Parts: sequence; C-alpha cells; structure tokens
Amino acid sequence: MLSRLILTDFRNHAELVLAPAPGFVVLTGENGAGKTNVLEAVSLLSPGRGLRRASLSAMQRQHGPGGFGIAATLALPDGDVEIATGTLAAAPERRQLRIQGAAATANTLAEWLTVLWLTPAMDRLFVEPAGERRRFLDRLTLALVPAHAQHAARYDAAMRARTRLWRSMARRSMPRGVRR
Repeated sequence: MLSRLILTDFRNHAELVLAPAPGFVVLTGENGAGKTNVLEAVSLLSPGRGLRRASLSAMQRQHGPGGFGIAATLALPDGDVEIATGTLAAAPERRQLRIQGAAATANTLAEWLTVLWLTPAMDRLFVEPAGERRRFLDRLTLALVPAHAQHAARYDAAMRARTRLWRSMARRSMPRGVRR
C-alpha cells in the first residue's frame, strides 16, 4: 500500500506531500489542479513510461530548476520500502531510480509495486487495431506476472523483424523501375 507520496518539481507541483489513508482514495479539484499529474507520478513507480507515455523532460515543472523527483513509501507486511525516481537538471531524459537508497533499474520496480490504471481513453480499446488491444492485455498481465515483460519484449522484436522481412521481400518482387 502506498502510504506516502512526495512530488518535487513534477508537472504543476512545486512540492506536494500526500499521505493517503488505507482504502479508496478520491482526488478532487478544479481543472488543472494536478489530479492527473498525481496519477502519472504514481504510474512512474512501476516499469514503463508512465500513464501518459510523456518524455521525461516534459514531466519537469515549467519554470522550475529542471529535473523532478517522486518519492514514495510503501507500507508492506515486512516493513516500509522507500522508492524514489526522477531526473536531474543536467540529464532531463535519464531516469534515476533508488530503492531503499540504493540505485536500481526500472524493471526491479515490478518486484515492489504493481500499478494498473484504466482511463477514459481506453474506451477506444475495442475499436483500436489488434496491436493496441495486445498492448493493453500485456499491461494487465504484467500487473499479475512481472516476468511477462521479457516475453512481450521478445514478441515485439519478432514482429519488427517480420515486418522488415516482408518489406524487403516486397521490394525484391517489384518490377524494375517501379518504386514505392
């Protein structure tokens, strides 16, 4: 359970400290107050590019000093775990991650916290191409089986290789002088 969340220079929050109580958490406020930004910060506590898939440099606060920080305390049965992620002003596209104060990789986040979100944009899930549906199901599976990430990455690499092969075969089968 997420027992504390601290945002520093993240999106529109210069500094924000939340200590949610157990159970459901409801965020309310005016448009532009930063509710979705809080959800995006939580999404960065798991592997991946976050809720909006934005670039890391886009997450730092405008007119801030550069870089951003997200710190969280997870209340687990074996004791609290401290997780922190963010960027430095000098390297705005290089994500830093610490678990219990030690440097870690983004993939190790899956060992500590599972984050799964459903957004109104997902209403289109059933009308999107098969690739988008598969990506959504992969995210659901990752929430339950973190090791699925390795299989999903292999599948994506195989599909890219297949597409390159098809394109090269199509170019070879065209009559001379015809180009696409």
